[in-house]
Amino acid sequence: RIRVRPAALADQVWGLDAAGRYTWQPIAPTARVEVAFEQPDLSWCGSGYVDSNFGDRPLEHDFRRWSWARADRDGGSAVTYDVERRDGSRASLALRFDRQGTATSFAAPGVTLLPRTGWRLERPLRCDEGSRPSLVRTLEDAPFYARSTVATRWDGADVIAMHESLSLDRFDRRVVQAMLPFRMPRTLR
Repeated sequence: RIRVRPAALADQVWGLDAAGRYTWQPIAPTARVEVAFEQPDLSWCGSGYVDSNFGDRPLEHDFRRWSWARADRDGGSAVTYDVERRDGSRASLALRFDRQGTATSFAAPGVTLLPRTGWRLERPLRCDEGSRPSLVRTLEDAPFYARSTVATRWDGADVIAMHESLSLDRFDRRVVQAMLPFRMPRTLR
């Protein structure tokens, strides 16, 4: 059983490309998540979120890569989102969401690189100048995608964030496409 209890629902949508073909919507940027299994008898509850990406055609047609991170912040949450498009242009978002789901921008911190994954995937992460972000745990390590928890500093606050890196250049390779029908094992680190 999975229950997601949003603090509020957000209704704003952000475009990720100049043509308006791709959007990102943080549906419930701040939520409480409860998970309970019968077999095995395990349960968990904690902070979470619900978001959605939507596009008119495959992502790899228009994007080379992106990185995204989300953390609890001041009773709400904060998100950074960076995309690199096929035409070489880039876009960045740095947003704070209050408990009502209202978004406000904050100055996007600079980018630093966390250690590469086992598949040598880059993990760019935004952090305040002078801070020393660190990798807490790699949760998923695939040839084109990584999800990790990281410790960083945003807008003057220390946060633990969920972070993801996606390389659509790698995703679009034939060898990676051939691996897609097989489940990528989760990391044990």
